[in-house]
Amino acid sequence: MSTGLLQSLSQSLASVVERTAPSIVRVETRRRRGATGIVWDAEGHIVTTSQAVEHEGPLRVGLPDGSTVSAEFVGRDASTDLALLKAEASNLSALTPAPLDDVKVGHLVITVARPGRTARATLGMVSTHGEGWRTHAGGRVERCLETDADLPPGFSGGALVDTEGRLVGLLSAAFSRTAAVVLAVDTLARVVGALKEHGSIRRGYLGVGAYPVRLPQHLSAESEHGLICLSVDPNGPAHAAGLLQGDILVSLGGSPLHGVEDLLGYLSDEKVGTTLPVRVLRAGEVRELPITVGKRA
Repeated sequence: MSTGLLQSLSQSLASVVERTAPSIVRVETRRRRGATGIVWDAEGHIVTTSQAVEHEGPLRVGLPDGSTVSAEFVGRDASTDLALLKAEASNLSALTPAPLDDVKVGHLVITVARPGRTARATLGMVSTHGEGWRTHAGGRVERCLETDADLPPGFSGGALVDTEGRLVGLLSAAFSRTAAVVLAVDTLARVVGALKEHGSIRRGYLGVGAYPVRLPQHLSAESEHGLICLSVDPNGPAHAAGLLQGDILVSLGGSPLHGVEDLLGYLSDEKVGTTLPVRVLRAGEVRELPITVGKRA
């Protein structure tokens, strides 16, 4: 590559960081070091990682101009490692979202964070871009997106932007020890919208502690796996529906239950308050019971 091309690339990358930095803030909620947040809108909403917000009391946010302002805690969704704050500031600029369908594996991307007073950046590429997934806590993430860019201390909560400075997503160190997981802008928009409205993400609740098991061979036509109820909350919907400890959940609402993640994934916001058929195996006999999905506290 010629010197001129290298200089042009270098200048372009520096320009992207300069344009992105005004939308990146420092979140001062942890005793040891600051974390990073992204300006979400001109009203002062800041999206960051849930892990960065150790307490929900008075917070401080360091702005790009070097000043520090107070911020209030709006809400969090620990299952997707996202939290929303509201800074006492005006004239903040949000980043333009990137068209995610145009993001390809191999595209150059830049991470921009503000763990201290000044913005910092690293360069990498999109290493994974695939279908959505669910976190270990049942949180829904619309797409699997990772970058090989370095994630130094304080970069979690920072922005991943494309070479035009458009926001691809927020960086999180909560889900992998080997890769920088990116919560893309479509996930951010959904979670931020819910936190603005409710302060939390509503999740369905049955009140069972379950573990995956293989079903007896003569029931394999129905399903090969199920979830055995190791515990049943006496105040939960499952107990009210007549489920007992030792019952094996075969399906819920017609959807088979092969693992706990299937159950968590099915109990989404829109299922709260609905009555669904649950098929259970009890004493070698399959039964169907109606169960009304509760709301997780």
